[in-house]
Amino acid sequence: MTPDQRLETFRKFVEKSPDDPFARYSLAMALRSAGHGEEAAQEFRELGRRVPDYVPTYLMLGQVLETLGRDGEAAQAYQDGVAVATRKQDGHAVSELTQALDAVRARGAQG
Repeated sequence: MTPDQRLETFRKFVEKSPDDPFARYSLAMALRSAGHGEEAAQEFRELGRRVPDYVPTYLMLGQVLETLGRDGEAAQAYQDGVAVATRKQDGHAVSELTQALDAVRARGAQG
C-alpha cells in the first residue's frame, strides 16, 4: 500500500466514524509520517476537541507543533496533556508530557 493509499484508507475510516479516537489518531499519525505536519496538527486538534481524554493526542500534537517551529503552541499542548493525564491518573503519560514541556520551556517557549 502506498502512503497516499494509506492516507485515503484512514480518511475513509474517519468519515465513517468521526468520533473514533483510534481512527482519527491513525490518520493524524499517517499524515505526520507523510510529512503533512499542518494537516496532522489539525487532525490532532480535532481529536482533542472530540475526545479530550485521549491522552496520546497531546504528546503527538506537541511534537508535530515543535517540528513546525511552533514551540509556544507545543508547550500549551503538553501542558493540556499533563492536566488530562493527571486527571486520568496516568503517571507514565504525566512524566512523558512533563519532560516534553520542560524541554520546550528550556528553549524559551511559554505555555
